[in-house]
Amino acid sequence: MTVEWAKIEAKWRERWREDCDFETDPNDRKKKFITVAYPYPNSPQHLGHGRTYTIADIHARFYRMRGYNVLFPMGFHYTGTPILGMARRIEAGDEEIISGLRDIFGVPEDVISTFAEPVKIADYFHEEIKTGMIEMGYSIDWRREFTTIDPAYQKFIEWQISSLRDKNLIIQGSHPVGWCPSDENPVSQHDTMGDVEPDFTEYVVVKFQTDRYVVPVATLRPETIFGVTNLWVNPHITYKKITVDGEDWIVSAECAHKLEFLDKKISYNGEIPGSELAGMSATGPHGGAPVPILGAEFVEPETGTGLVMSVPAHAPFDFQALADLKKSGHKTASGIKPVSIINTESYGTCPAQEACEKFGIKDQNDPKLEEATSEIYNKEFYGGVLGEACGRFAGSKVSEAKEKIGTWLAETGSSDVLLELTNAPVRCRCGAECVVKILSNQWFLNYGDAQWKEKATRCLDSMEILPPEITGEFRYVVGWLRERACARQHGMGTRLPWDRDWIVESLSDSVIYMAYYTIARFVNDKTVTPDEMTGEFLDYVFLGRDYPGVTLAARRMRAEFSYFYPVDSRHSGRDLIPNHLTFFVLNHTALFPEKDWPQQIVVNGSVLMGGKKMSKSMGNIIPLRGAIAKYGADPIRLGIILSAELLQDADIDLGSVSGIARKLEAMLESCSKLRASATDAQHAEDRWILARLYRLTESVTASIEKMRLREALHEILFAFESDMQWYHRRARAKKRDDCDPILYSICRIRVLLLSPFAPHVAEEMWEMMQNSGTASKSEWPAPQGGTDAGVIQSEDMIKKVTEDISNILRIAKIKPETITIYTAGEQKTSAYGRILGLVMSGNTDMGAVMRKLLADPDSAWIKKNPDFVQKTIKDILSDPVETREARAAAGGLDETALMRDELAPFAGSEFGAKVTIYSETDSQVHDPRNKARLARPFKPAILIE
Repeated sequence: MTVEWAKIEAKWRERWREDCDFETDPNDRKKKFITVAYPYPNSPQHLGHGRTYTIADIHARFYRMRGYNVLFPMGFHYTGTPILGMARRIEAGDEEIISGLRDIFGVPEDVISTFAEPVKIADYFHEEIKTGMIEMGYSIDWRREFTTIDPAYQKFIEWQISSLRDKNLIIQGSHPVGWCPSDENPVSQHDTMGDVEPDFTEYVVVKFQTDRYVVPVATLRPETIFGVTNLWVNPHITYKKITVDGEDWIVSAECAHKLEFLDKKISYNGEIPGSELAGMSATGPHGGAPVPILGAEFVEPETGTGLVMSVPAHAPFDFQALADLKKSGHKTASGIKPVSIINTESYGTCPAQEACEKFGIKDQNDPKLEEATSEIYNKEFYGGVLGEACGRFAGSKVSEAKEKIGTWLAETGSSDVLLELTNAPVRCRCGAECVVKILSNQWFLNYGDAQWKEKATRCLDSMEILPPEITGEFRYVVGWLRERACARQHGMGTRLPWDRDWIVESLSDSVIYMAYYTIARFVNDKTVTPDEMTGEFLDYVFLGRDYPGVTLAARRMRAEFSYFYPVDSRHSGRDLIPNHLTFFVLNHTALFPEKDWPQQIVVNGSVLMGGKKMSKSMGNIIPLRGAIAKYGADPIRLGIILSAELLQDADIDLGSVSGIARKLEAMLESCSKLRASATDAQHAEDRWILARLYRLTESVTASIEKMRLREALHEILFAFESDMQWYHRRARAKKRDDCDPILYSICRIRVLLLSPFAPHVAEEMWEMMQNSGTASKSEWPAPQGGTDAGVIQSEDMIKKVTEDISNILRIAKIKPETITIYTAGEQKTSAYGRILGLVMSGNTDMGAVMRKLLADPDSAWIKKNPDFVQKTIKDILSDPVETREARAAAGGLDETALMRDELAPFAGSEFGAKVTIYSETDSQVHDPRNKARLARPFKPAILIE
C-alpha cells in the first residue's frame, strides 16, 4: 500500500486545528502542565531538536489520552547575542554563513539581504521553526505563543529580576565570566560554537624569582612546592616580558593575553627566547637554594603561564623528563635528585619512579604517563601526609594542606591567581576565541548563596528526575555553582529596571517563563495590556498578594496560573543540566512558594550524525522540515524514538526511517480491511492473544510513564508482532476464517497505543476502521479483565514443545511419520509445585529441597528419583522470574488435555505427522524407547519415528 504521507499529515493537522484539539483552558479535570525548552530562532530546527520536542509531545499526547487536561505551550527565545553576531557577519558579507543559509537552509537571497537587521533573522526563523513544529504534529496550544522581546514578556522579566534583587539574590561586584573579546560580552552555552558552556580552572600562581624577574608558575597543587627541584620552560617559543601590577614577569604570550582580562594592570616590555631562559635559576617562596630552569618540549604555552614546576618524586611526567635528559648526558639534570615530600602507605620515597616502572613508561611522550599521574594523585590526595621537607606543614593531610599552603602563599604575597577556560578553546558564535574575564561592577545572580542552594536541593529531593541516574548531576551542579553574570550590555532582551545600561542575559530570562505561558493568552487576546502588568499586578497573579483595585483580568490570570501550576514535567537536553535546567529549579525555589515548585524534569541525550553531536555550529545538521518532506513526519518521529533510549545519544540512521515507513504502511493496510463486530474468544489462541494484548497495554503504559519510549514503541511495533505471527500460525492450522473480530480488537488497541508516537497515521488507521471521533482524543486503552496466567502458560507450553520438536527434526534430519508426546504424571506435577514454591522463596540448594520433600509422605517417592529434583530445580532457575510467577499463579495445568486438544492438531498440521499424546502413567502407552519416564512438568518427553 502506497502512502502519501504529506497528504495524510496535512489532512489531520487541519482537522486538529479546526477542532481546536490542543487549546487548553482550566476545567474540572486533573491537569498536566508539560513544557519543553523554547527554541532560539537563528536557524531552522534540525533532527537533533526534533528529538527533545518529539519526546515532550509524546508525553503530552499520552496524558491527554489518559484523561488529563494537558497544557503544552510554546514560545520563542529572541534574547541574546548570537543573532547579533550572525547579523554582523552577514552585513560584512561573510560567505561561510551566507552560503550555509542559502545552500543548507534554503533561505532565499532576497531574504538573506534583510538579515543585517537582527530581528529580521529571528522573525524569519521563528516562522520556519513554528511551521516545522506544526508539520511534526506537535500538540501545542498556539494561543499562548510569545517571544522574549514582546513588551508584556519584558514586563514579566522585570518582575522576575526585581523580585530576585529584593531578596538580595542579585548582587553587584567583580566576578569571573566567560568573555568574548570581540563582542565584549559575557558568553554562556547558547553564545558559543558547539553549544559549549565555558568552565573555569583556577590556578595558584607561585612566584619564583630570578635576579631581575618574577618567573610565575601556575599549579593546581601548591602543596608540592617543597619538592620542586627545577622549573621547565619550552625552549622553542618566545616568552613575553611584562609588568603586572608593578612586578616584572616572564610568561608565555598566551598567558600575557589572558592576564589582560583579569583586572590587572599590564604593560609589555620586550621578549625573551625560551632557550635563553633555560640555564637560568630561580628561588621559590619557601626559601632554599635556587633551582635550575631546564628546557622541555612538553611545556604548553597555552596552559597556565607557559612555565611548569618540576616535582620528580611525585609527578611521573617530571621524573621521566629528567630521566630522558640524564640519558642524553645533560649535566645539570644529572645532578638533580628527587625530593620526597608526601608519605603514603602505597609508595616509598619516590612514587613517580615506582609508577613509571609499573606502567612501563618509555619516555616523556608515553601516553601511559596520564594514567600513572592519575593513580599517584588520587592516592596521595586522599591518603597522603606531608613529610619533614614541608617544614611547618609536615604532618598535614594532603587534602587539607592544599588550602593551607595556598592561603600562606597568598598572605605572604608569594602567589597570585590565574583563571583560564578548562575546556579551551571555546569560540563565540562570532568566531572569536573566548577568555575568562573579571567583570567589575557587573550584576550577578548569587547562586553561591547557601540558603538558596539548600532550597534547590530540597526541591530536587521532592521531585522526579527521569532517568533517575541523572539526579546526581543536578546535585553536583548546585554544589559548585557560584556567582553568575545576569546582565550584559549588548543584544536583544529586557533592560534591568534599575540600571537601563544593562540587558538581562539569555540564561537569566529563560528560567521561569513557564509561568508566563499561563497568562500569555490574556496578553495575546488583549484582555490585558503590558502597561497594566505592574509589579503589584504580577505579585497578585503569581504569588496571590492582594492589592487595592485588583482587576477582573488579574483575577482571571491568577485563576489560570493557580490551576496550571506547578510545572508537571519539564523536558530538555542533558547539555542544559549545568545551566538552564538547574537555574530553572533554583529560580522557582527563590520566587514561588513550595507548592508551586516543579514536579518533574525529563532529560534526553543528544542526536548524533556520524558520531558527532548535531549542531548548527558544527555544520553536520539535517534540517527537520527537509527530513519531513522526504520521509514523512511520523516515520521521522518513530526513527528518532527508536534510535536510542532516553539518556543515550541517538545516532539516527535515516536508512532505517524508510523501513519504519513500510511498517506503518503495512499496519495501515491491515486496518483498512477490518471492521467492528462482536468478539467471541472461543479458541485457546484467541484467549491467549487477548491476554498478551492486556500485557502489552500494561507494559507500554508503565514504560511511557517512566519515559522509556524506545522500549514502549518497540513493544508496540515489533515485540507484539511475534505474538501476532504465532496467533496467525495457530489459526491457520485450524483453517479458521472467523478471526476478524479478534484482529479488529487487537488493531484498535494497537492504534491507540501508537497514537502518541505516530499521531497522523494513527488517526488515518482509526478512521479507516470506522471508529468515531479521533484517536488522539480517545481514551487510553485500559487492560480489560486481567491476565489469565493459565491461558498464558498453556500457549507458552504449546510454543515450547513445538520448538523442541523442530529442533529434534533439524538435528536428526528426518521426516517424521509419528510424533509421540509423554506428559508428566500427577506425582511429578504435585512435586513440581512444591519445588517451585521452595525455589521462589529462596531455597535452591538440592539437599535442602530434598529434605523438605522427603518430610512429606506424599513425596517420599522422590528418594528413588533425585535426578528429577535436580533437573526440575535447574528448569525453574532457567526460566525468567515472570514465568515462575505466572506458573505459581496458574496453579498447575492439565498438560495431557492441553497437548491432546491443542498441540496434537497443531503439530500434526505443522509437521505433517500423526501426533499421539500420553500421560506417563497411562496404562496403555506406546513407549518403545522408554521415553515416558523422562517427562517433567512443562518438559514433556518426545519420541519421533
